[in-house]
Amino acid sequence: MSDDNHSVARQQMVATIAAETIFACASIGKAALAERVLSALGKVPRHDFVPVELQPFAYVNSPLPIGYGKTISQPFIVALMTDLLDLSENDTVLEIGTGLGYQAAILAQLARQVYSIEIIEELAREAKQRLRRQSCSNIEIKIANGYHGWSQHAPFDKVIVTAAPDLIPPPLIHQLKAGGKMVIPAGLPDAQQLVLLEKNGAGRVTTREILQVRFSQLEETDPGITSN
Repeated sequence: MSDDNHSVARQQMVATIAAETIFACASIGKAALAERVLSALGKVPRHDFVPVELQPFAYVNSPLPIGYGKTISQPFIVALMTDLLDLSENDTVLEIGTGLGYQAAILAQLARQVYSIEIIEELAREAKQRLRRQSCSNIEIKIANGYHGWSQHAPFDKVIVTAAPDLIPPPLIHQLKAGGKMVIPAGLPDAQQLVLLEKNGAGRVTTREILQVRFSQLEETDPGITSN
C-alpha cells in the first residue's frame, strides 16, 4: 500500500473507533473519545508496528499476532485505554507490555515521557527499532517483568497495562502518583474486566470496571531478563 492508501486506511480506522464508541457508550459512560486521542491514532502508522506480512490488515479493528504468543491490541481498545488515562502533555506514563511499540507511540504523542517495560527481549529490541524509525525520542524501554513496575522513575502520573493479572499488582499501585490514574485489564482469563483505577490526593484508591476484555496474562514471577 502507498502512503496515501495507508493514510486513508487510518482515517477509516478512526471512523470505526468513533462508531464503536457509540455502540459501547452504555458501558464506558461516553459517546465520544477525546479528539486529541483520535488525532494521535490518525497520525501513528499502525502498519509500522505489525509484522510485515500483516501490514495489509493493520487498520482492521482487530487484534493481530506479533509473535511469541502476543498481539497488538484492537484499535478501539487502544483508543479507549488511552482516553481513560486522560493524559496531559506534562504527564509521565508507565506502560507495562511494550509489544512492538504501537501503544507507546500513541502515548508519546500525548504525554511528556513514556517508560515502557517488555518481558520478551526480542519484542523489546524490535520495538526500540520501530520507535526509533518514527523519531519517538520521549520513550525509554526496559526488558524486565512489568509486574514490579519501574521504581527508578516513580511516581508516575499515569499507568497503562496491556496484559492481565488476576489482581492489580501492588507495586504498580504504589508507583502511581496521588491524583493519578491506571488503566489495566484484570481478572481470571475468562472473566477479565478493563479497570480504571484512580488514586486521590490522600492516596485512597478507587476502581471502576469499564467493560469485559480478553488480554494475555501478566507474568507475576520474574523468569529472568526476558511481559506483555
